[in-house]
Amino acid sequence: MDPYAMTTGVLRSPDFLRFLSSHVANEIGTNISRVALPLVAVLILNAGAFEVGLLSALQSAAFLMIGLPAGVWVDRMRRRRVMVTADLVRGALLASVPIAHVLGLLSIGMLLAVALLAGVAQVFNDVADQTYLPELVGKEQLSSGNSKLEFVRSGGALAGPSLGGALAQVLGAPLAVLATALTSLASALALRSIRSRDRPPAAPRERAGMGRDIREGFAFVWQDRVLRPIMVTTMGTNLCLSAVISLSVLFLADVVRLPPGLIGVLLMSGAVGGLLGGLTGAWLFRRYGTARVTWLSLAVTSPFGLLLPMTQADWRVSFFALTSIALSWGAILYNVGQVTYRQSVAPDGMLGRVNATVRFVVWSTMPLGALLGGIVAQQIGVREALWVFLGGRVLSFVPLLFSPLVRLRDFSQARTRP
Repeated sequence: MDPYAMTTGVLRSPDFLRFLSSHVANEIGTNISRVALPLVAVLILNAGAFEVGLLSALQSAAFLMIGLPAGVWVDRMRRRRVMVTADLVRGALLASVPIAHVLGLLSIGMLLAVALLAGVAQVFNDVADQTYLPELVGKEQLSSGNSKLEFVRSGGALAGPSLGGALAQVLGAPLAVLATALTSLASALALRSIRSRDRPPAAPRERAGMGRDIREGFAFVWQDRVLRPIMVTTMGTNLCLSAVISLSVLFLADVVRLPPGLIGVLLMSGAVGGLLGGLTGAWLFRRYGTARVTWLSLAVTSPFGLLLPMTQADWRVSFFALTSIALSWGAILYNVGQVTYRQSVAPDGMLGRVNATVRFVVWSTMPLGALLGGIVAQQIGVREALWVFLGGRVLSFVPLLFSPLVRLRDFSQARTRP
């Protein structure tokens, strides 16, 4: 662990700043690619709606395909080495798109393959990233470190798509994809510059099979009295929010009847809440306690969701922005808290599997939520469907009320095993 992180805080640690720089590059590149790759499909390859939808799905489907084995493999390898390798692989895959375009070899099949394989590389990066942070800053600085990383993620979500659109307009869509490849290279170089030794994985006991290692990760998560309700709460929250997100553009365009420019501004407002969460998280956790802020962040901000279905094309358009900011702020605080708890409680040799297990389970409800949003809206109307799912979002934190969290100030007070 870097001694600077203990004595002067994570932002005074040179190695943490290098790690944070890697995140800046990676988050901006990831968000640029979410715009640039579909633009290549549409503008260069004349892709239809189904192909563009499939492309977007493949960019996020990799975690459901390989997330659990990735957790096992990360536990068996040096974490920083995994992140550097993943960045280089992702960069090479993305760089192949403009090269293939210049050579006349680019096809929609190749673009779909690049999206999927780049997503697989990102899975390894993400799992190793959350597993590496305790090694870099120590458990005492986890909430502060996670808050800074969430601030960067929110900033990337705010700036990346607009930057991707600007690059595609100025340079062309293929060169915008090349820019994402260069950000992956920059991320790898920043990680390589970290001076702390890349700690080897925990000494393995008798090497178990993949299936047994995955089951151990599930068992640890399910048996922990804090992780279990956190996981159930996050599943419900993701399901409801995915439904709301899937209906947002339709709601603002067809029901509220807002112009496209204003819709874009409103859809970006959630990133403002994310930035606020990243800025205030460390102070709130220090002032009020990690466990307390984790569950209160959802309990306090969730009722703001009931404002969103009341959005109208007058002064009440502010309801959409207010809801987005409040829910994003609460979600960032909650995510920082629950990730910090996982990093604090999981044994070093199991943290990769624990991270992968939780992310696999809670992300599995997201496509289901998007599908249910469309089905419910078709049956009862878009505004009415938003009432249903945002009402569910209000209730999603209820499992936490039956957990030890409500009796704790900090996670360090939790008895983590039953």
